[in-house]
Amino acid sequence: MTKAKMIVDKSYKIADIDERIYGSFIEHLGRAVYGGIFEPDHPDADEDGFRKDVLELVKELQVPIVRYPGGNMVSAYNWEDGIGPREDRPKRLELAWRVIETNAFGTNEFADWAKKANSEVMMAINLGTRGIDAARNFIEYTNHPGGTYWSDLRRKHGYEEPHKIKTWCLGNEMDGPWQVGQKTAYEYGRLASEAGKAMRLVDPDIELVSCGSSHTQMPTFPDWEAETLTHTYDVADYVSLHQYFGNRDNDSQNYLANGMELEHFISTVISVADYIKAKKRSKKTLMLSFDEWNVWYHSNDADKEIEPWTVALPQLEDHYNFEDALLVGSILITFLKHADRVKMACMAQLVNVIAPIMTDNLGASWKQTIFYPYMHASVFGRGVSLKPVVNSPKFDTKDFTDVDYLDTAVVFNEENEELTVFALNRHIKEDLVMEAQLGDFEGYRIQEHIVLEHDDLKAVNTATNHPVKPYRNGDAVYKDGVIETKLKKASWNVIRLKLINE
Repeated sequence: MTKAKMIVDKSYKIADIDERIYGSFIEHLGRAVYGGIFEPDHPDADEDGFRKDVLELVKELQVPIVRYPGGNMVSAYNWEDGIGPREDRPKRLELAWRVIETNAFGTNEFADWAKKANSEVMMAINLGTRGIDAARNFIEYTNHPGGTYWSDLRRKHGYEEPHKIKTWCLGNEMDGPWQVGQKTAYEYGRLASEAGKAMRLVDPDIELVSCGSSHTQMPTFPDWEAETLTHTYDVADYVSLHQYFGNRDNDSQNYLANGMELEHFISTVISVADYIKAKKRSKKTLMLSFDEWNVWYHSNDADKEIEPWTVALPQLEDHYNFEDALLVGSILITFLKHADRVKMACMAQLVNVIAPIMTDNLGASWKQTIFYPYMHASVFGRGVSLKPVVNSPKFDTKDFTDVDYLDTAVVFNEENEELTVFALNRHIKEDLVMEAQLGDFEGYRIQEHIVLEHDDLKAVNTATNHPVKPYRNGDAVYKDGVIETKLKKASWNVIRLKLINE
């Protein structure tokens, strides 16, 4: 049996964790909104038409921020279509996903929903077909107290107090040829810089996210970041990253090593951002917003069969299996390893569309396999990210070399006097003995060892059958300053310790 060792100490601090790395995303796409978070005819809908069963699951995840309304959809979206009396709102051809958008749900409804979900709003603006004027009007509508045309219109719509939306994305994936209003790096950089400047004149307290390249395989990456940040560095606080993974070759060992690809992506963007910082002689360090990430490949073939110009039909409805949950755990571990620079992240998406939560229209809701590592990280991963010194056996795959079988992150919550070890055994055939030496944690005791495992890497959860779920009686023991446990093959583990004052 293989063995991995690590050393954990309070002084090995990476950074305070920004809780917004556990954010998510709702786009007007498929059944994310209609039939997902909003279904007035559902027997469990509240007075606003929000599904209460979905709200409870979102609260269980403790999602701190949710990006809205897109995504690809935002690049041809007129935000004014989604405000005011529903009966006056226009139906539009939504060009990104080729559906009909009814606009029965819009900005104010989302702000109401986010409040009920205990989440903040990350709002995206259209820099595809629109620009500076629409952006400044939008933030005036949402954030200005009153006494002007757009702020008084919000008050007329029933919202006396401003929404005070703090975080704004300056467009979405603007280098993508699939994007309505695709831009060159120069075109986007200049437009985003000027739109951001106008928005800050309306509300100086906002945070802005400069649009990064659509993904690492784009021919524009990473030159896009270098060129656009030349223009947006002074106005933006973050640069965005997007990444999706899939096991298309059915090579599970290679699939579970994709955290290495994520590490490379993050390191590259940090390098480019810091180059622009040096070039500008700036004292500001740009942070990263990983505002789209997930597994996405199961639904690709089904989506090709969808008829255009329908309303809220199923799209991008990946039914996740057990190995997808393991990779999601690895992604979250990677974010924690980079807590000094990754300050926001949004699992794309939250309900039905490549999501941890699934629903039936007028029916049940349930937890997909990926729900669990996301929930564990969000609930238990608050505090300071510590840097463990890891000595793990390694493996090679067709795409990666020297991959640690033990993928791990450690979080110390000093206020609650809690220590959490997240540990993924990437080995799909063998258990892994883990020995963790803890420095400076005298008096701590194990509270629980949560394990997510299954013999079938392809096992899925459904509305009526839930085979993939965690249990809380793992075998970790803590003695003489050392945690010892056997991590089951291909398993996600959460080991929680707390200071016991005897």
